[in-house]
Amino acid sequence: MIFKEGKLEIERYFDPMMEPAESGDLEKTVSEIEEVVHDTVDAHMIADVEVGSLLSSGVDSSYVVSEFPGDKTFTVGFLDKESKYNEIRYAEGLVKELDKKNYSKNIDSEEYFACIPTVMYYMDEPLADPSCIALYFVDQLAAEQIKVVLSGEGADEFFGGYNIYHEPISLEKYQKIPKCIRKGIAAIAKKMPDIKGRDFLIRGSKDVEERFIGNANMFSVEEREKLLKTKLTHMSPQEIVASTYKKASHLHDIAKMQYIDTNFWLQGDILLKADKMSMAHCLESRVPFLDVKVFDYAKKLPIDFRCNKDTTKRAFRIAAKRHIPESTANKKKLGFPVPIRVWLKEEKYYNMVMETLTGAAAQKYFNTDILVKLMKDHKAGKADNSRKIWTVYVFLVWYNVYFEKNDFQPINSEWIKNRIKTA
Repeated sequence: MIFKEGKLEIERYFDPMMEPAESGDLEKTVSEIEEVVHDTVDAHMIADVEVGSLLSSGVDSSYVVSEFPGDKTFTVGFLDKESKYNEIRYAEGLVKELDKKNYSKNIDSEEYFACIPTVMYYMDEPLADPSCIALYFVDQLAAEQIKVVLSGEGADEFFGGYNIYHEPISLEKYQKIPKCIRKGIAAIAKKMPDIKGRDFLIRGSKDVEERFIGNANMFSVEEREKLLKTKLTHMSPQEIVASTYKKASHLHDIAKMQYIDTNFWLQGDILLKADKMSMAHCLESRVPFLDVKVFDYAKKLPIDFRCNKDTTKRAFRIAAKRHIPESTANKKKLGFPVPIRVWLKEEKYYNMVMETLTGAAAQKYFNTDILVKLMKDHKAGKADNSRKIWTVYVFLVWYNVYFEKNDFQPINSEWIKNRIKTA
């Protein structure tokens, strides 16, 4: 932003535009990724205090831990250690192999739900990502011992890690059929029951600019119009991303999706929760994969080194495999697994959430009969409505904290005060 001679000029100084090469040497690329990752982790270790690292069961944080010279790692899990929602056993296995330490915490449902108002308080704005509560707990665990922590954000956006990036490859042959025919097939498919292949036909009728707005699409515009009591006046998701897609119109569909996620999902979810949940504990969170030097390298990767029909983050995973177990390097993207869908079927939490979804605030903004149906269908196993329910529920919790409870105090307020005094 430059103010000169009475005139104000605002200009974007950096644009994370992808520039994929047509082809490349895979072996050479993998070796270069190793070097780039080593250098960025090394640079992010510079500190006057001890640095630790967050650790999940995924390839990104595991690769960071294999490279960082510290020895303290931190992990949280849910339910029992054998469940798919618990990453502690993976973390323990990796640190044993790497001769590091892992500090872990198993979060039970009572702790999780009790903490939601505090998390919404620190978020400042409603964020409907269940993993931000899990991140709150793992940052709290780390903050008990250290003041700086490394984390694996950014590798998916830069190296092509999200499962949805497979879609352009899956749809490639189908989209050779003329669009007018595909649109006709989609119109028929929309009237069919929700059977296997239906979504493929519907999504295959659309260009990437129509069907992909990032990872955060919970309700369609039509669903929102039915759910909300106020008439929608804002832009549709497609209109919001249109100008960004226009800038990336020259790119392959996979690179377009990465560009959209880097500009929207990464900023509006991934880094939002990483920054605010760490700061909630006076903890500095560092993200080595988001170093500009890493991006400058990753943006030039050929498309098939990012994602092919067999895997995501292809070249990155091969590089990681040289430092961590193959099973971890090849692990399918899970995000931060949280058992919301399980808990919402339990009588205690079903009733708790239902009470909020039918309360005065909910009735003010939503057609609550739709919310009740979402809850009942979820409990009956007719559909997995957990993310839709969660989106509305956390908004109402946030609304309660900021607009109805003038005297709200976060759970860890005393701990934070003491930490600031001793900092």
